Amino acid sequence: MLPSSTVENYLKAIYVGEMRLAAEERLVPMGQLAAALGVAPGTATTMVKALAESGLATYEPYNGVRLSAAGEKLAARVLRRHRLVELFLVQVIGMRWDEVHDDAEQLEHVVSDRLVERIDDMLGHPEVDPHGDPIPTPDGRLQRRPFDTLLTCPLNTPVTVARVTDQDAAFLRFVESHELKPGQTIEVEARDEVSDSVRLKGPDHARTTIGARAASKLLVTTP
Repeated sequence: MLPSSTVENYLKAIYVGEMRLAAEERLVPMGQLAAALGVAPGTATTMVKALAESGLATYEPYNGVRLSAAGEKLAARVLRRHRLVELFLVQVIGMRWDEVHDDAEQLEHVVSDRLVERIDDMLGHPEVDPHGDPIPTPDGRLQRRPFDTLLTCPLNTPVTVARVTDQDAAFLRFVESHELKPGQTIEVEARDEVSDSVRLKGPDHARTTIGARAASKLLVTTP
């Protein structure tokens, strides 16, 4: 199977889905994959079967899918292109971090490996993209670090926002408006289970409250 843009999109979506699996999980559910790609479950199943026949994935009916070693290698290349292009569009072209995803989705399928490596050199071999997502190395390795979220990190302890897991433009603008972009140091003062909210304190002691769902999408580290 030739790595068309559709194939690359499926490989990338499965790859990202695998990274989000819990430790005891082995397969990406088909419903989750279909939702990530915005296609009908039947459409996703047809393509996944084709990937399996090509040796790029393993498919278990009614259970899910995971990539083979060959599939992972191709997926990492696509993800590397996407995240480096996003960073290039922000740092060099001057686009906003909430508007680069769709352009990167298009460009990831057409930029050459030579151009991607030139971009990597120009940017100083970055490890993460504008949203804090790790960039795979040229040989396909991906740094996997343990993170807390704003729902699980210690209270009243400085933490640094490292990654935003939701790439929706409206959510990214919400994050920016509350000064919660990667690199920002904050503290969680309190969590209210009744109202599903989290109260935060910024470095200037400004306080803000966000919902638990939003808090779950912000990954943090302890400095």
